[in-house]
Amino acid sequence: MIVSDTFKKQYLFEQPANGSASARGVPSDRWLLVGVIMLMMAGLVAVYSSIAFFAETRNTTAGTLVGAHAAKMLISLLVIIFVSKVDYDILARLSRYALLLSWFFLIIVTLYGTEVFGARRALSIGAFSFQPSSLATVSLLVYVSHLVCSKQAYIRDFKRAFIPIMIWVLVTCALIALEDFSSAALLLAMCLVVMFVGRVSALHISALLLAGLIGAGAILAQSAERQSRLTNYVDQVRHIESSEFQLSSGYQAQQAQIAIAQGGVFGVGIGKSTQRDFLPAPYNDYIYAIITEEYGLVGAGVVLLLYVLILFRGIGVIAKRAPDTLGMLLAVACTLGVTMFAFVNAGVAVGLLPVTGLPMPFISYGGTSMLFSGVLIGILLRISKFREEQYG
Repeated sequence: MIVSDTFKKQYLFEQPANGSASARGVPSDRWLLVGVIMLMMAGLVAVYSSIAFFAETRNTTAGTLVGAHAAKMLISLLVIIFVSKVDYDILARLSRYALLLSWFFLIIVTLYGTEVFGARRALSIGAFSFQPSSLATVSLLVYVSHLVCSKQAYIRDFKRAFIPIMIWVLVTCALIALEDFSSAALLLAMCLVVMFVGRVSALHISALLLAGLIGAGAILAQSAERQSRLTNYVDQVRHIESSEFQLSSGYQAQQAQIAIAQGGVFGVGIGKSTQRDFLPAPYNDYIYAIITEEYGLVGAGVVLLLYVLILFRGIGVIAKRAPDTLGMLLAVACTLGVTMFAFVNAGVAVGLLPVTGLPMPFISYGGTSMLFSGVLIGILLRISKFREEQYG
């Protein structure tokens, strides 16, 4: 058991906060790093195949945008290396201030953000664009892990433990949900998992889930666009071949499924996608559909297996071997922060989930997601340098 073994070490033995001295010479998890690099390489090729039309609208070339994407990948790799050198307890203590800063940016983006597809999610300054929700997601996952760890002595106390954690979670998710409901819902779910792993009362977690559902209902009631997405998803399941569905906003899901059907088992070949000219944001929200069209079920399956590898290494290996409670909780949180976005993105592309607009980490075009996904992987690599048995 991950939790029981780790808590035994935490409370029965004295140990360094994160084993800095004992970790010298211990390599980071190479399987995790290899998986991330392979995803980046797949993303570079997929972006090149899907970004031609977007390049025309920007009066530039696909090569130029792919070059910019490659530069962002390099920056993300540098971030991974840098974060992997920083003690994760320091990052946990700083996460509170990063979270407060993200609140400020989330308010600003709601008022002055750049509107794309009916939502204000990014702040643009010249050629630079930044999505505060990514900063908020990483900061909250790290800070919730820190709070749960610091309150272990009374973790089941409603007033002393649950209420303080709940305030940070609900405020952050509410601010994100103003313009990005799907990210807020996924972030809330990930926080609930971290709290459950950290022994927060199941009754209290249920109360937080109920509050989240009530808030989600209120937000949906105030947004005709979000209501239409949900309605169209139901229509997609019921009668995807109807002409009414194809001509409505269900057009996105329809085109994605055409791409997947054309891909078959082995795909149509690199750069031979036709649906990239019909899908909105094929380089981001629907990049998995382009991957499936060009590489077939085989290529799409390999991409998902790489995320499964990250999920297994993060929770099944790194969290299990973490030297302390904080390391274990951070490993779970960071792993979910990367893999859950990927699985939701793939689920939308194949029609299992309603349209969300979430990126596929390390594959979708965009710098903000790449940067903060790098932060999460860097933390995982840092934790992987320590072994629980060092303190036994």
